[in-house]
Amino acid sequence: MKPLIALLLSAGCIAPQAQADALAPVAWLAGCWSPEGREAGSVEQWMTPAGGLMLGMARTLKNGRVVEFEFMQIRSDADGRLSFVAQPQGRPPTTFPLLRHSETEAVFENPAHDFPQRVLYRREAADRLVARIEGNRNGKERGIDFPMQRSACP
Repeated sequence: MKPLIALLLSAGCIAPQAQADALAPVAWLAGCWSPEGREAGSVEQWMTPAGGLMLGMARTLKNGRVVEFEFMQIRSDADGRLSFVAQPQGRPPTTFPLLRHSETEAVFENPAHDFPQRVLYRREAADRLVARIEGNRNGKERGIDFPMQRSACP
């Protein structure tokens, strides 16, 4: 009976590590990022990976007032696959499964979504990244870049 208990306990210890490892390709997002050309206080913030999940939020200020906000997740499913989940302005969640990643980029895609169909994060340096949304809108390919600089968290 003791070997069975040890096996069950060790299985419970392995699952969280597997989830953390699944998020390793995007762990560099953790922290706060200030969008270039935006009013002070505008920020995108990502929590460090834990429990198969990274939580993020963003807000954009204009004239001292919040004009946009978004709740985000990057999560690992039971099979270790990653997805980006977006809730701009608190709308219902839209899921974008991971299409590909490298040491400096993660690309999530949902071809069935209206716009965007792709969400990209590209690390340009330790303190710089570009978020990008792209896809087809009204029959035209479109892309919007959001360059950011690492900043102190508020």
